Amino acid sequence: MPKILLVEDHEEIWDFLSRRLKRRGYEVILAHDGEAGVRQARAAQPDVILLDMNLPVLDGWSAARALKAGAETRAIPIIALTAHAMSGDRDKAIQAGCDDYHPKPVDFSKLLSQISAALGETAQAG
Repeated sequence: MPKILLVEDHEEIWDFLSRRLKRRGYEVILAHDGEAGVRQARAAQPDVILLDMNLPVLDGWSAARALKAGAETRAIPIIALTAHAMSGDRDKAIQAGCDDYHPKPVDFSKLLSQISAALGETAQAG
């Protein structure tokens, strides 16, 4: 069962996403701020990280940089979740270390295909 770390501070979003992902057969681990997300990633070694960019304590851009700087978390694919859908925001997320970008509101079927692609990349790399 693939393990997804969902780092999201808005309850309605993490509740919706975690329930739907679990129904699809994923194990979901939650963190509600960037610092907790980095700790959970190091401890749980998820297969994919869904990372909100606007987080308390440590923002998503800083969390992504920290995850990509760590040897034990560098290879974990990160999909940025953000309400920032302005031109340049995708590039900013990719530059911070995210492997993909998903603008909010969440399009669940598109997000599932992005998760599948990320899992495929992980399988090829491993």
